Amino acid sequence: MKPRDIMLETLHHRQPPVTPYSLDFEGDVAERLDAHYGGRAWRGQLIPFMVRAYAVDTDLKTPIDDVYVRDGYGGVWRQDRRPWHLERPPLDRPSFEGYTFPGPEVFIRPDWRERSRQVIAETPDSFHVGELGWGLFERSWNLRGFQNLLTDVVTDPDFFEEALDRLTELYLAFVEYTAALPVDAIMFGDDWGDQRGVIIGPQRWRKFLKPRWAKIYEAVHRHGMYAFAHSCGSVAEILPDIIEIGLDVLESVQPEAAGMNPYELKRKYGDKITFFGCLGSQSTIPFGTPEGIKAEVRRLRREVGRDGGYILAPAKALQPETPTENAAAVFEAFVEENPR
Repeated sequence: MKPRDIMLETLHHRQPPVTPYSLDFEGDVAERLDAHYGGRAWRGQLIPFMVRAYAVDTDLKTPIDDVYVRDGYGGVWRQDRRPWHLERPPLDRPSFEGYTFPGPEVFIRPDWRERSRQVIAETPDSFHVGELGWGLFERSWNLRGFQNLLTDVVTDPDFFEEALDRLTELYLAFVEYTAALPVDAIMFGDDWGDQRGVIIGPQRWRKFLKPRWAKIYEAVHRHGMYAFAHSCGSVAEILPDIIEIGLDVLESVQPEAAGMNPYELKRKYGDKITFFGCLGSQSTIPFGTPEGIKAEVRRLRREVGRDGGYILAPAKALQPETPTENAAAVFEAFVEENPR
């Protein structure tokens, strides 16, 4: 079977011949693996089950100087730290009075879409995913600053709803523009959780975010595409709601977060949603042994990958602090099932 066929078997919750995977790197990890393996040939062993396509720059940043950038909404970010930091949000109070909310034309990139068409044509055997990051909740706090927005959710919910409505219309336009590409799925990013649970609480998530994401996922499905979404942290309390509104694939499934044990989630929901991630980026990868990492990957394949519904990946891309020998163990475990 071709990689795309294997992905489709997985998404249809049928046992594929191998578990599809995705492996990304941040910082100097890939370069250290080049040195470890004596060249770049190892990279060619990674099967491109999924290939990303881009038509919208949801993380648009315009340089101000060597340190600061301005995003598409007018917020100023500091880029010389990891992670980057929102220095000055565009709204200093919970009101859009006097503020010009950007239209979709600010973010769409015809040149990106054309390049993506070429990439898709060059990788016909892969499953293609149109990327739309930075979702409704994240962009709402980008408008006001994180602490301010959390206060607004409680003290000025009408403003929060207006912000979400504006952003929903924007993302619906992004879906339409991206769906013109011959992609199989559209992926969103929106960190709803922290280590403890849903940041604004499950009740407010259901009131404010659930109906709006339902509209967006419905728009994706109208195009015959799958809806993928990334959320860090714990979303265990709202997972039935996420399934209810039609999300097909949930990434990153951090096993260290409360209630996000992937083996328990598979038992409860494995026939209703596909999990993407599950390999601990805060525990197993940086602090485990190479042997332990390989054993955990095999267990994830065996148990979470049973009857499909699983895309193997680290919960986060391999981070710069990953020891080289552990990064090598992740890579070797991932390609272990590659067809010979």
